[in-house]
Amino acid sequence: MAKQKKQVYISVPSQIISSFSSSSLQSLLVSPKKSSKNKNKLWKNPKLWLLCLFIFALLGMLKAWINLELMVPFSPVPCSILHQQRSESNGVVLKNENNGGFVAKSGEKEEESEFWKQPDGLGYRPCLGFSREYKKWSREIVKDRTKYLVVVVSGGMNQQRNQIVDAVVIARILGAALVVPILQVNVIWGDESEFSDIFDLDNFKKVLADDVRIVSSLPSTHLMSRPVEEKRMPVNASPQWIRSHYLRKMRREGVLLLRGLDSRLSKDLPSDLQKLRCKVAFHALKFAPRILELGNKLTERMRIRGPYLALHLRMEKDVWVRTGCLPGLSPEYDEIINNERKLRPELLTSKSNMTYHDRKLAGLCPLNALEVTRLLKALGAPKDARIYWAGGNPLGGKEALLPLTREFPNFYNKEDLALPGELEPFARKASSMAAIDYIVAENSDVFMPSHGGNMGHAIQGHRAYAGHKKYITPNKRQMLRYFLNASLPEAEFNRIIMDLHGESVGQPELRTLKAGRDVTKYPVPECMCNGQKLHSS
Repeated sequence: MAKQKKQVYISVPSQIISSFSSSSLQSLLVSPKKSSKNKNKLWKNPKLWLLCLFIFALLGMLKAWINLELMVPFSPVPCSILHQQRSESNGVVLKNENNGGFVAKSGEKEEESEFWKQPDGLGYRPCLGFSREYKKWSREIVKDRTKYLVVVVSGGMNQQRNQIVDAVVIARILGAALVVPILQVNVIWGDESEFSDIFDLDNFKKVLADDVRIVSSLPSTHLMSRPVEEKRMPVNASPQWIRSHYLRKMRREGVLLLRGLDSRLSKDLPSDLQKLRCKVAFHALKFAPRILELGNKLTERMRIRGPYLALHLRMEKDVWVRTGCLPGLSPEYDEIINNERKLRPELLTSKSNMTYHDRKLAGLCPLNALEVTRLLKALGAPKDARIYWAGGNPLGGKEALLPLTREFPNFYNKEDLALPGELEPFARKASSMAAIDYIVAENSDVFMPSHGGNMGHAIQGHRAYAGHKKYITPNKRQMLRYFLNASLPEAEFNRIIMDLHGESVGQPELRTLKAGRDVTKYPVPECMCNGQKLHSS
């Protein structure tokens, strides 16, 4: 059977085909043997060259199209929406009132700025080496089954943290087991959270297993005991005072109930107890997994475009009332605060004989948004700096924040960053919301509070313990007179403000330089060491 010739067909546009005769095209495809003379004539044909060029171009286009198909699958979704969908899948879409969300450019590197420069930590690192005596007594304390300490902690989340730290230390001083602290219902916010709603209970027990025995509830042998209740401990109570006043009663009844621990235990304790304070604050009191997960997500969304600044703004109505200060928004708002203070004079925390102006110059007032803005500009914060702000709703709402948002448009809080439904589990739980703020603020590259307070102090200590990350302490007492000097040129104002804050950006500072300092705010030297001496100026 004669073998049939196979013919090859190539799809070629009709315009090209018409330019060739059917005989010449057939001769190219079948390619019969011809004499060398015919071959030379064939290669000199310009139409053949044109066809070859077209075929090579066509094959090149096909190859390029195939490679592109493999690299980028076809999608009917427009480019802008495609970017957003990819970001959402990784949980990194950030809401913005101006453009509905901004897209990160992972390859970009933000220009180095002096503002983001971290302080010299002088090599200080955590070191919690307990003494032999402490370890010896630990074995006896964790075996004890006769004494139990029950504590009720109150206030906001950061106040509760402070009291829990002290509760563990007091339990250690008394050699007692600590029942998981009871969180008093917050009457202001109606928060009924329990310890395990905010903190990781398993981690709390595990970390402190060699220091204090932690139990979830009183054992059956002590349920019928009549607890010795002490409502108020004196300020700066020493370990000796605690043992002399509580130990005998505790041994007799088996259970001691303490309330109102806020700032009652002495800040100047033996070295081992100071280390225990740090161990509780920086290791044992870890936030509950679901709070930690969301806090870390918001951190990633802030950091995806580079470093960010966190602010703790204290501009709520009750803050202005309690501090005896005025928000400076308008005469109407100032009148609201003055009237509230007259109706409830007991809310004023201290120094009621001072005028508002005197308080301001003494550095006792929170900074308002305009003052925070001027301070950040003078310290070199870039206009495109990403800012996370924590705190309650300011008096005056968004209007109160206008100086900040106009100067720094990349201005976000947890409500701006969270995806729909993410904050819903924490609705009406003020302590959990405060914990989320704490995580994002503590993780920031730079942190600055507008006023003192429990959160600012706790984050200051946490950032120091993490290697002395930048923490700006506004030098309000020294700087505010320059804020009030309208004739001062901006360049001169900026120079003065920079000079005033040269040593206020979170450098290591010895707790022992000043009596009464909290080791959880100044962890050097009891909880951090570097093998070299810290020289104070």
